[in-house]
Amino acid sequence: MTEPCDLSAVEARRLIGRKALSPVELLESCLARIEAINPAVNAMTAMDTDRARATARAAEQAVMRGEPLGPLHGLPLGVKDLEETEGLRTTWGSPIFRDHVPTRDEHMVANLRRAGAIVVGKTNVPEFGLGANTRNTVYGATGNPFDPTRSAAGSSGGSAAALATGMVPIATGSDTGGSLRNPAAFCGVVGYRPSPGLVPAERRGHGWSPLSVLGPMARDVPDTCLLLSAMASDDACDPLAYTLHGRAVRGDPALFFPPQRVDLATLRLAATEDFGIAPVERHIREIFRSRVAACRPLFREVAEGATPDCTGTDEAFEVLRATGALAAHLEKVRTRPQDCGPNVIANVEEGLRYTLADHARAASLQTQIYRRWQAFFRDHDVLISPAITVSPRPWRELYPAEIDGQRTRTYYHWLALAYAVTLTGHPAVCLPVGVDRNGMPFGLQIVGPRGGDAFVLGVAAALEEAFAADPALRRPVPDLAKLRAAPAISGMPGFLGWD
Repeated sequence: MTEPCDLSAVEARRLIGRKALSPVELLESCLARIEAINPAVNAMTAMDTDRARATARAAEQAVMRGEPLGPLHGLPLGVKDLEETEGLRTTWGSPIFRDHVPTRDEHMVANLRRAGAIVVGKTNVPEFGLGANTRNTVYGATGNPFDPTRSAAGSSGGSAAALATGMVPIATGSDTGGSLRNPAAFCGVVGYRPSPGLVPAERRGHGWSPLSVLGPMARDVPDTCLLLSAMASDDACDPLAYTLHGRAVRGDPALFFPPQRVDLATLRLAATEDFGIAPVERHIREIFRSRVAACRPLFREVAEGATPDCTGTDEAFEVLRATGALAAHLEKVRTRPQDCGPNVIANVEEGLRYTLADHARAASLQTQIYRRWQAFFRDHDVLISPAITVSPRPWRELYPAEIDGQRTRTYYHWLALAYAVTLTGHPAVCLPVGVDRNGMPFGLQIVGPRGGDAFVLGVAAALEEAFAADPALRRPVPDLAKLRAAPAISGMPGFLGWD
């Protein structure tokens, strides 16, 4: 029998609306799953149990009174610990903010509460979200649900692990170098990087930069679309927020849910293993080719090896990313270096090395690359690649220093498949499509044309539906019985440190 916490968000919301499932019952199921599984993976951090229970009781009463219900009414939500939550500890994974309890919700969180979501707790992150390995010295490391000794990736690793194990049906994430997509790939869930501004970010330091975005995570595409429908907004806190076709984004969930129907047989698909720049494991390349073969009969055309010209991507991203990190963290490193981890310090040191001329060149390169991508999408409708360059590695390994014998340029070079897309602002989704040869989840990155958010999610939904009957291609599920019996991850060497 399916436990309530294992229901899809769409199904749970439908049952709540029909009075066939109580928000209280759903929440208690999620809390029981957290108690049973979280010690093995450390996905959830600060919990808001009392308030969540009170909110669930109020949500149940609203249903019974026949009141209008929001699109997320009664659905438990995990909030990434980079977003502020009223009355609930928000640390950014840093000892500097170990005891920080905000007095108000960040705008996005407030929007989700208004839509009916019930905040259960926070999900773990790397320190300040830097790096794609979810470790910090406040809460420790997050383990992969398929093998807790391995990384859940990051920076939305806590959200991805919580979703994969049924702790929550929906969760928030954010993405600069793949922080929505990388954990989704490692943990076998869906992570969506929307077009910049579609989900307004109140706290993004460089408000006019398109690199960092907020976005939804869930176990399948319809659930992801449901969450996006409540996250999307024209909230003026973000200078990149916008309206679509003269319509206000906020309050119009039909823009993104249900997923747009897309006929794959009419589309021209391009498939690249590496964008011409990424160091991809041979093993990952082979798995990707098998997924391309599975796509071939579904599309009108498949252009294997086709990729936009990404010349200059590494250089541009390195400089522009470092500029943002410098603005956000220079003062912390100067005044409290003893409380800053290696990624934070390395990012600030890198930012200080660049000149104004370097930044000017990087901005010009970004524009040139964007225009080449636009030209590419005139000849192709959708683009796919592996979501990440490697199979999950031990979380004690801060980052892959080499891939198949090739040294990586930086500690984030292994994320090149993700940041190649970040740089241009095109929408992209990670769809879980089976496992690799190590039995770990394999994620397919699906990229759409500029502004094509509803379209690219529709493509992902169509692929998910087409692959659902094939055990080798559908979403993998972790062994919950094994996780229940697993030792606590907190007892593993290096859990709270950087060694």
